[in-house]
Amino acid sequence: MIMLDTHVWVWWTIDPARLSETQRQEIARNEDDRIGVSAISCWEVAKLCEYGRLALPVGLSEWFQAALQYPGISLLNLTPEIAIESTSLPGSFHRDPSDQIIVATARVHRCPLATSDDKIAGYPHVRTVR
Repeated sequence: MIMLDTHVWVWWTIDPARLSETQRQEIARNEDDRIGVSAISCWEVAKLCEYGRLALPVGLSEWFQAALQYPGISLLNLTPEIAIESTSLPGSFHRDPSDQIIVATARVHRCPLATSDDKIAGYPHVRTVR
C-alpha cells in the first residue's frame, strides 16, 4: 500500500503531470492493491475550495464521488490510534494538524507517503515517495 498526501491525490485526479515520475510509478504499481487517502484529506480539499485556494473542474460533491472511485483508492478513517499517534510523533514535526494526522496515518498503516511537501519529506520518521 501507498498513501497519498492531499495535494498528490488532487494532482493525480485533475493534473497528473504535476506528479513526479516516481510518484506516478508508485501509484500505478499500487492501483491493483491499495492506495490510501486519509479522511482528513477530504476536509482539506473542502476547505481549500471554500477559501478559493483550489478550483476543481467539477463541483465538490461530484469530484469526491469520482476521486474516491479511482483505481485502488481506499479512504483511511481517523481512528483513536491515529489521533494519539498524531499527538506524539517522534522527533520534531511542524504543528499543522492535518499534516500530523496524515503522517500519523502513514505511520500507523506502515506505508510510504507520496508527497511533494518539503516539511513532510524532511521528516525522518515517515517513509516518503517524492
